[in-house]
Amino acid sequence: MRNSTSPSVNAGSMADIAFLLLIFFLVTSMIPNDKGIASNLPLACPPGAECNVPIKKNNLFTINVNEKGEIMANGELTIVEGLKEKLKTFIDNNGDTSCDHCKGEKLAEASDNPKKASISLSIHRDVPYQSFISIQDEIAKAYFELRESYVTEILKKDIDKISDEELKKVQEAYPFRIIELSQ
Repeated sequence: MRNSTSPSVNAGSMADIAFLLLIFFLVTSMIPNDKGIASNLPLACPPGAECNVPIKKNNLFTINVNEKGEIMANGELTIVEGLKEKLKTFIDNNGDTSCDHCKGEKLAEASDNPKKASISLSIHRDVPYQSFISIQDEIAKAYFELRESYVTEILKKDIDKISDEELKKVQEAYPFRIIELSQ
């Protein structure tokens, strides 16, 4: 009779090879590093200092988003695309005429100057996160455009060629002051 054993492959080291391949792919693969929204949190109030400084009504631009996603900017129904221009008008108002670089209309209901202008953002918890991001983008665009015009008109430079010291001047001229509230 013939020998009925079939040839077989030694699979003893297959587990070792699979383990080494797994290690190789774990080490060489890229894991995405999601950073989220860059935001600086305020510093803690030093002991003995008064940190709850009242803000005059005309220096506060309020943005409220209800559960339906409707945006109220200073009590007026608006769309996201119209928010940037309203913010620029509010921030660059120069109501107290103390700002040399401001081109505002000196409206009584808008900010005294960019250093006193604050934006209050209140979004209902049921609103999609994309709405929050869109509004944040419009706020950032308004400040970027105001700062960019300051660099080109006052500093007479290209925005990409300013020094760190000049960047601090621009940030002092148009400080980013936002108050985020949750509903």
